[in-house]
Amino acid sequence: MRKVYRLLCKAEVIVCGTGFVGLIALVFMSAILRFFRVSMSWNIDMAMLLLAWTAFLGADIAYRSGQLVGIDLFTRNLPKKLRSILEIFLFIIILVGLGFVVFFGAKLAKDEWIRTYQSMPVPYSIVTISIVLASVSMIFSTMLKIRRRILSLAKKE
Repeated sequence: MRKVYRLLCKAEVIVCGTGFVGLIALVFMSAILRFFRVSMSWNIDMAMLLLAWTAFLGADIAYRSGQLVGIDLFTRNLPKKLRSILEIFLFIIILVGLGFVVFFGAKLAKDEWIRTYQSMPVPYSIVTISIVLASVSMIFSTMLKIRRRILSLAKKE
C-alpha cells in the first residue's frame, strides 16, 4: 500500500511539473505569436486548464510535505501532547472540509460535463475534476498525518 501511495505521489509531482512547464510554454508562445499578430485562441484556454491542474496538485504536494504557511503563535508554547491532540482535531476538521469539496466538486463536474471551452472541444469539468482529485489526495495525506500524530502520542505514553 505504501508503494502505491509513493508511486501516486511521484506521479502527482510529475504531472504538476509537466503542467507547469506546459503552462509557461503556452503563455510564452502566445505572447510571441501575438507580437507577430498571430492569434491562437486555444492557447489561453489550455493555459487556464493547466493552471488549474498545476495549482490544485501543487497545493496537495505542498500540504503533504508541510510547506504550506501555518500560524503556530498559539500552539507553539503548548505541551507536546496537547499540541498533538489539537493537531488531530484540526486535521479532522480539514478531513470534513475536504469531504465536502469532493462531494460537491463531483456534483459540479457532473453538471459541467456539457459545458465546453470556447476554443476547444474539451469539457469544462476537466478543470473541476482537478479540484476533486487533489482533494481526494489531500484526504489520504491528512489521514496519514492523523495516523502519525496518533502513533507519536501512543509512543509517548
